[in-house]
Amino acid sequence: MTAPAIAPAADPAVRLGALCTAFKLPTVKAELQKRLHDAGMADALDTVVEVFELEASDRHQRRVDRLRRASQLPPGKTSDTFDAKRLPRKLQIQLRDLARGAFVERCANVLAFGLPGVGKTHAMIALGHELVQRGVAVYFTPAFKLVQHLLAAKRDLELPRALHKLDRFDVIVVDDLGYVQQSADDAEVLFTLMAERYERRSMVITSNLVFSQWDRIFGNPMATAAAIDRVVHHATILEFDVGSFRAEDAKAAGAIITTDEEAQA
Repeated sequence: MTAPAIAPAADPAVRLGALCTAFKLPTVKAELQKRLHDAGMADALDTVVEVFELEASDRHQRRVDRLRRASQLPPGKTSDTFDAKRLPRKLQIQLRDLARGAFVERCANVLAFGLPGVGKTHAMIALGHELVQRGVAVYFTPAFKLVQHLLAAKRDLELPRALHKLDRFDVIVVDDLGYVQQSADDAEVLFTLMAERYERRSMVITSNLVFSQWDRIFGNPMATAAAIDRVVHHATILEFDVGSFRAEDAKAAGAIITTDEEAQA
């Protein structure tokens, strides 16, 4: 999933062994150092290791480039363009911890709740970019597009195949779940996806609906409880309990007239 972590200061033989293991080259690992020594070229080991490390770096970057293209993550919404300082300290710490990617190894989920404009979508897209840089396969999709895709696959009797394709991604970022009222068919395919990924792959979900309102998505208490049970188990819950970033930015730009300004008008 990620590039091999080789400490630059480690012994060259140790570094070479780790790189050969990462490249799945057991014969090279077993023979190269010995043969260099026997040929009186032991000093060349450092150069060989440097070349292998360049290969490791290049392989990782090529993988990251492929993953970035496949992810559908909006390119401009990264951690560099997200003002995390506006968020409560606890939430900032949670986001930094999630960016390390340990939750993906555990096949855990992330649920981000908050009103429109509070930055949850930008934050989760930025998280996706951080994970891709670590070599994690991420896919971003608005909830309504995901539902349309799965419904079309179900209609064409291709739902298992569509779910299998999505299974190639370690993390699926589903944005704005519940923003549009779901029909019974919508809820069914969503639940199927959640059940398929449960404890096998991760989901990152943003929603402006708290759990008590998820019956608007899944239609009845039993289906709602079953869906919540699956996504909450092993999940990190992020609460974006802040004011609207967009409203603040618009106000700062003079696009919103305050009460005092109205009185003077």
